[in-house]
Amino acid sequence: MFDRRLIHYFDWGLLGLAIVLGSIGLASVYSAVTADPPPAPLKVLFYKQIVWFCIGLLVMVAAFSFNYRLLERWAHPVYIGCVLMLLGVIVFGKLAGGSRRWLILGPLHFQPSEMIKIAVVLVLAKYYSKDASARGFTLKELARPMLLAILPVGLIVMQPDLGTAGLVTLIAVTITLFVKVERRSLLTLLAGCMAVVPVVWFMLKDYQKRRILTFLNPDHDPLGSGYHIIQSKIAIGSGMITGKGYLQGTQNGLSFLPEEHTDFIFSILAEEWGLVGSALLLFLFIVLILWGVSIAHRCRDPFGTILAIGLTSLFFWQVIINIGMTMGLMPVVGVPLPFISYGGSSTITVAICVGLLMNVSMRRFMLE
Repeated sequence: MFDRRLIHYFDWGLLGLAIVLGSIGLASVYSAVTADPPPAPLKVLFYKQIVWFCIGLLVMVAAFSFNYRLLERWAHPVYIGCVLMLLGVIVFGKLAGGSRRWLILGPLHFQPSEMIKIAVVLVLAKYYSKDASARGFTLKELARPMLLAILPVGLIVMQPDLGTAGLVTLIAVTITLFVKVERRSLLTLLAGCMAVVPVVWFMLKDYQKRRILTFLNPDHDPLGSGYHIIQSKIAIGSGMITGKGYLQGTQNGLSFLPEEHTDFIFSILAEEWGLVGSALLLFLFIVLILWGVSIAHRCRDPFGTILAIGLTSLFFWQVIINIGMTMGLMPVVGVPLPFISYGGSSTITVAICVGLLMNVSMRRFMLE
């Protein structure tokens, strides 16, 4: 029987915030893809993004229409399914730009590494909610969740996609620190991470090393690996206080910005709307993140609390990495800006995250 309290507790604020951010994203994508001289070959991407946005709204409704506690039972099947899709990418994935990141399902191109973010959150929330203790998890107890996180990270690195692999790692670390780790175990893990840094460096491909070196000194190769960051910083700085106006950006209009509709879309927005528009977007993201933390705080169910923290950390780290990347504060790693960047897989993933947060929010009364 339908519980009327679901309507009473429905999170209209979170829904409105998601629609506002999605609308800003559509406007930004339109600006990014219409800068090319006629006939604009990228303009079709704007219409595709509208379709993805509408599909995302439907997926969001589906994500909050059932009791989220069912996901505790389905966490492992979802996780296994996503891992199998990652394996499928390595074997059958489409090769583009020197990497395999996409599965082709008829007319659809799907990026499984986007969905694995949610799968990792689900499986870690299931594990930690069952075995949490006041003293914190020991190194032995962390072995299983660490393996659950390392497996998909390793498969994503093989594509290769270091940006998404790092993002999944940060999400897993955030959830683990939230549920508390025994002090001795935490110090051991930190020492271990520091010890493997040199090993990881020597395992990186040459272009990946160049990205990190460019991050440290973009002017070292201004026409090569440093070009992206330099042009992005020029675009952001040229927006000044109030910006040049919608569709009036010159860095984008003259096609100086690479990947303007995906990785560097924040640069487009900053050039056109300036410090005022950029600050407003950051404010909306801060509200979204605090909203997610509030949902976790008000939830009385351990699984729901950890789920909300994990989903919120997904938004937090993607915003930090993407905007930091466009400002030269982080290496260019190809992480999309939630709600704003073009991309079907990213849009659907973000919609599911918002829907699940709304799910937890509207069913918090069930344990009160």
